[in-house]
Amino acid sequence: MTRIGFHASHEQHPPSDLLEFVRTAEQVGFDEAMCSDHFAPWLTSQGHSGFAWSWIAAALALTRYPIGLVTAPGQRYHPVIAAQALATVEEMFPGRTWAALGSGEALNEHVTGDAWPSKPERDERLVRSADVMRRLLSGEKVNADGLVRVHEARLWTRPEIPPPILGAAISPRTAARIARWADGMITVGGDPSATRRTRESYRRAGGTGRTLLQVHVSLASTREEALAAARDQWAQGTVPPRLMPDLQQPEDFERHADPTDAKLDAAVIIGSDEAEVAGRIAAAAAGFDGVFLHHVGTDQRAFLQRCEDHLLPELRRLL
Repeated sequence: MTRIGFHASHEQHPPSDLLEFVRTAEQVGFDEAMCSDHFAPWLTSQGHSGFAWSWIAAALALTRYPIGLVTAPGQRYHPVIAAQALATVEEMFPGRTWAALGSGEALNEHVTGDAWPSKPERDERLVRSADVMRRLLSGEKVNADGLVRVHEARLWTRPEIPPPILGAAISPRTAARIARWADGMITVGGDPSATRRTRESYRRAGGTGRTLLQVHVSLASTREEALAAARDQWAQGTVPPRLMPDLQQPEDFERHADPTDAKLDAAVIIGSDEAEVAGRIAAAAAGFDGVFLHHVGTDQRAFLQRCEDHLLPELRRLL
C-alpha cells in the first residue's frame, strides 16, 4: 500500500505555522511528513526560509509519525555536520527520520562565497558526501581528501540503527546514478510517464529501498482560484529545468518564470474537484511506495480540511 505524506514547505510559511500544519496533517490521516531544506525562498512572494534541522526536531517531538527532509551536503553543509545533525535527530526519535541527499541549487549554496561547481563536479561531490555520512553513521573514524576533505572525524552520539540515506533525483539519468549508493529514492512531478521513467530507471540500475514521490498541488474552490495560487506561489516551476540549479536569487527565478496556464498545469496539479485531483495524483504515484502532497497555496488549513473530508479517502481508494 502506498503511504501518503504531507509536505511542509519552509519557503512559504514560518516554522511556527509549519508545526501546526504538520500536527494537523497527522490528525487528519496522513501517514508521514517531509520538509524542504532551503536558505532562501524560490520567489519573493513566498517570503520564508526557516532552518529545517531545528524545525524537524521540534516537529518530531510534537508528532508520532515519521518526518524526513531533502538536503544538499557539500557546500552550505559540510557532510560531517550533516551527518551529526541526522544522527542527533535519529537518536532522539529512533526509526522516524530520513534524509534524501541532492546535489543542490545555487539559490541556497552561493551564500558560502565559494564557487558554484559544474554539474559533474556537484554530482561527484554528492557521492563523496554520501559516503562520508554513511561511514560516520556506521561508527567509523573518517578521513577524506579531494572534493570533500575530512580529518579524523567520528560521531560520538549515534542512533542504534543508522537512518536511511536516500537520493534525490529528477531525471532517469540521475536516478540510475544514485542507485549506486542510496537507500531509496525521492523524485518530484505530476506527469505519470515522467515519474514512471524515473522510478523504473532507479530500479533497473539496482536501486533498493523505498521509492517516494513529491507532488505539487493547488486545490481551491474554483480552478481560477487554484491557478492564481499556483501563479503567485509556484511560478518558479515554469523556469526551464536547465536554469534551475544555477540561479542565485528569488528575483532571478521571477525573471525567468513563464507562468502561463499551460506551463503552470505542467508543473502543478491544479483543480477544484477532489476526485479529479486525486485521480491525477494516483496516476503519477502508481508504483511508488510513498507520495507526499505539497499544496502550493498559502491556506494550508483549508487544504488539510479538504484532505480529511475528501482527498485522502479518495486517494486511499485509488492507490
